[in-house]
Amino acid sequence: MSLTNQFQGSMSKNFPEEYFEFKTKIHNRLLDVIDFSLIDKLDSRTLRSRIRSLLDKILRENPDTLPLNLSEKEKILTELEDEVLGLGPLELLLKDPTISDILVNTYNQVYVERFGRLEATNSRFKDNLHLMRIIDKIVSAVGRRVDESTPMVDARLPDGSRVNVIIPPLAIQGPILSIRRFAVSPLELEDLINFGTLPAEFSDMLQGLVKTRLNILISGGTGSGKTTFLNVLSRFIPEEERIVTLEDVAELQLKQEHLVRLETRPPNIEGKGEVTQRDLLRNSLRMRPDRIIVGEVRGHEALDMLQAMNTGHDGSLTTIHANSARDALLRLETMVAMTNFEIPSKSVKKYISSAIDVILQVARLADGSRKLVNFLEIAGMEGDVITTQEIFSFKQTGIGNGGKTRGRFQFSGVRPRFIDKFDVAGIKIRPELFDQSNFVEV
Repeated sequence: MSLTNQFQGSMSKNFPEEYFEFKTKIHNRLLDVIDFSLIDKLDSRTLRSRIRSLLDKILRENPDTLPLNLSEKEKILTELEDEVLGLGPLELLLKDPTISDILVNTYNQVYVERFGRLEATNSRFKDNLHLMRIIDKIVSAVGRRVDESTPMVDARLPDGSRVNVIIPPLAIQGPILSIRRFAVSPLELEDLINFGTLPAEFSDMLQGLVKTRLNILISGGTGSGKTTFLNVLSRFIPEEERIVTLEDVAELQLKQEHLVRLETRPPNIEGKGEVTQRDLLRNSLRMRPDRIIVGEVRGHEALDMLQAMNTGHDGSLTTIHANSARDALLRLETMVAMTNFEIPSKSVKKYISSAIDVILQVARLADGSRKLVNFLEIAGMEGDVITTQEIFSFKQTGIGNGGKTRGRFQFSGVRPRFIDKFDVAGIKIRPELFDQSNFVEV
């Protein structure tokens, strides 16, 4: 059997150990002879040519070279080039536009998500040391580090993809690497409509929410599409407005020119120098922002975000991890309580109800599709309870062909209070849109 059949099976999980031993031996020999000082001096094309020449020479001189035909030789040359210049076994996966997540569960198990579904791949690393070399390359590129004293880290790739790493002793089996991919061409509202994330009838209302400067909280679970939805909404912010974004790891893909992007900083090896989202948020208020966008509110910065929304910085957008819109409100209360300012619970709820205008709940369904499943307007307070009114929801009605989720987008029949702001701004929404009989089947 040829090496092509052995090593290049489309989705085979069991690659022969001798192949990886051979490739590792050639790779180590290359590291011995290559002059890494050239990497910063030569352009990528010239550098690849130099590396390829060295690899070709090493293959000819190595007495233990496996019998390779032309395609097999080209494959190993390409892989070894990627080892030196790129991210090794991750390179091919990162070039695949259909992959949304890459999940490395230690060196010999790599999964990807395509179209909302997980599948195993035939990619693997030589060992955990090999995986750690790639991880170090990723995190050091953004000025971060990962070691036993800092075994968890968030980072990003040059294309904006989000990276999370956790290593021993916290990860018992070995280093764990998770990459959340982002499209080279960010999705637009029309794409979400075509994907069935929301009905076309809803597009004018979403644009109106942003243009009339309502404060929007996007809620959802992991992988539900919160950041994508925030990116889409940001398209409707007028070009003349100054936007400041605050993130733990910069991943938002806003297209406006008048944009200031701020990113948190972890503490150094002495435990000093940390800059939190709360620090950035406080500083951003001195930067004359028209809009403040927090990639995700998750801690003490919640109080500062609510203060900003309540003191003239309307039109703010943020996301939060929660399984329902009501849970999102509860999480906000909990985050404010974490500041230890001993604010009475009722006061916190009043503060939230006056700061947030609408909550958009997104979810990833069983078939991998993402939906806008709930749209609530904050109506105010009744006693000690934040009151809401549902404008719109998605109700699952069954399972179709191929396990595809079937359901309907249903309007509640309630006329939102913010429609008065739409009228003042000259944004026209058809009254029949809010008719309870109005629904869209998908």
